[in-house]
Amino acid sequence: MSVESTETNPLRALSPQDLRAHAAEALTRARERSVVLTDAVDDEDLVRQHSKLMSPLVWDLAHIGSQEELWLVRDVGGREALRPDIDDIYDAFQHARADRPELPLLGPEETRKYVREVREKSFDILENVPLRGRRLTEDAFAFGMITQHEQQHDETMLATHQLREGDPVLQAPAPPPSRSGRLPAEVFVPGGAFTMGTSAEPWALDNERPAHEVAVEAFFIDTAPVTCGAYAEFLDSGGYENPRWWSERGWAYRSEHGIDAPRFWKREQDGWWRTRFGVYEKVTASEPVVHVSFYEAEAYAAWAGRRLPTEPEWEKAARFDPVTGRSRRFPWGDEEPTPEHANLGQHHLRPAEAGAYPAGASPLGVHQLIGDVWEWTSSGFEPYPGFAAFPYKEYSEVFFGGDYRILRGGSFGTDAAAIRGTFRNWDHPIRRQIFSGFRCARDTRPGEVG
Repeated sequence: MSVESTETNPLRALSPQDLRAHAAEALTRARERSVVLTDAVDDEDLVRQHSKLMSPLVWDLAHIGSQEELWLVRDVGGREALRPDIDDIYDAFQHARADRPELPLLGPEETRKYVREVREKSFDILENVPLRGRRLTEDAFAFGMITQHEQQHDETMLATHQLREGDPVLQAPAPPPSRSGRLPAEVFVPGGAFTMGTSAEPWALDNERPAHEVAVEAFFIDTAPVTCGAYAEFLDSGGYENPRWWSERGWAYRSEHGIDAPRFWKREQDGWWRTRFGVYEKVTASEPVVHVSFYEAEAYAAWAGRRLPTEPEWEKAARFDPVTGRSRRFPWGDEEPTPEHANLGQHHLRPAEAGAYPAGASPLGVHQLIGDVWEWTSSGFEPYPGFAAFPYKEYSEVFFGGDYRILRGGSFGTDAAAIRGTFRNWDHPIRRQIFSGFRCARDTRPGEVG
């Protein structure tokens, strides 16, 4: 049986009318979120650079519109360009984030007007363009690609909100408490081959393709992401002062930059506190730790006598069903995420407690693989066998190799349209402003069975 044969395309059964409605709803949800993130601050905050690591929020918003114009208006729709004069300004490859405030950016009102005009044309094109017969528009792929691009920048803008100073401007209810009771510390994942990646997921991006068979040795993986309470034990034991636990590069980076805790954490007389979206609060021990770099995750794992999972190990733990032998779209099955499955979409402004989403567990019993925090793996960013760049090599191909490390699973700031069991994120191992956490794994010991 080929690895592709067990996959299904969840959009193929939709009528053309329903497919257009599906794409329109995804685009609308993304835009509503963009508006919330940019209207939450005044124009002065919108144009300010809150960190050299991030663009001004107004740049992100106009960039969203520029990419939509390039792909949906000009390419898919074949329409006349609205603003060809700003193509270079909003080309992410032309200007480093630190330099973007010096560019002749569109002002707040001009930016809002521009993205509205682009969206109006995109909706008109969606109503009229054939959604079969051309790879870029098959199953509304181009509209899904732009939806994911906007949601990815929304998560980036959410990270900018975390970095801004001043009073809180974002509000959201607390996530649900743990609903799983006491969970086992780890789960056994059997060895053997499984199907990794996808050839059928309609809106999957090029680096997720194609589906291919990968064999992994048996291993154990943490049932839930490493919590703040567990991480505080590493801190309180002197983990940041002992080079024994750190890689050479990680220790050098920690030492050079004086890193002594997760970003936004501070030790007070009564324990650890943190700043979250303008609120100073005591660290919640039962939540997954967030805002840690790959180097910090790697050091904790070494201290705990464990290691970070490889990317294939992570995906097998998330997707493999030992009963059927097939790989699911999501840990819980093939259906789209709901609030019962995972903490996604900025519905909450923090990770949920470990065990908060029992309905989202994988067949093997691994929890919270989707949502809450991006999870560092030990793997670098490389193409799958048979990779082909589509629709442009700058999305993935130019990033292969280097020092990037793969993150999996999404965070509380990731929208459901921009995550699945095959989705691959990547970043430099020093990154801490992103919503990144991790879970640990370990090899089986001689004679040990799950």
